[in-house]
Amino acid sequence: MPSTQDVARKLPAGSVVVADHQTAGRGRLARSWQAPPGTALLASFVLPPSPLLSLAVGVAAARACRPAVRLKWPNDLLLEGRKLGGILVEVHAGKAIVGVGINLSWAPAGGIALGEEREPLLERLRTELARWATAPAADVLEAWRGLSDTLGREVRVELPSGPYEGLAQDVDPDGALVVSGRRVAAGDVIYLRAREDAAAPRPSGPE
Repeated sequence: MPSTQDVARKLPAGSVVVADHQTAGRGRLARSWQAPPGTALLASFVLPPSPLLSLAVGVAAARACRPAVRLKWPNDLLLEGRKLGGILVEVHAGKAIVGVGINLSWAPAGGIALGEEREPLLERLRTELARWATAPAADVLEAWRGLSDTLGREVRVELPSGPYEGLAQDVDPDGALVVSGRRVAAGDVIYLRAREDAAAPRPSGPE
């Protein structure tokens, strides 16, 4: 199909659209998402919108994958420092269309594949989404912080007004990234140096 997002947009809340292949898959900022047929989990979920839904879906997706999967703000899944997948949230007619793409048996240059079958991962993702999409905001923020690969790193954020560099310190209650005291609501994050506390254990978030 062209895109699971386009099909899901016409469906009621609670619907799930899964594709073996997309001819017009997309990510943030109208970027394309391409993968050979049968090599990725490509799914869109129709959910009620909420302010922290993007972070909640990130937590759900990371927990559905391996324990080593981490989150890069705002929407990337990382494994061993390489991109494993991404999340796209689009709000339309009072519904949130949540697209999730995860490399399973193939990855583009610079990426990484999970090496798992689609159906078991999809079932785990559905279970985790049911939990985290309705979880209290404080729980979502705590869990996201515990899974974050971004916090504690020196980063450059690409903004329409120009790049901004600083330390990724925290996420605000609305999900914005705080970089050296400045709120960043949207933008591309580029890592500049390794996290200073990389050797320190991270909280796992609520179970």
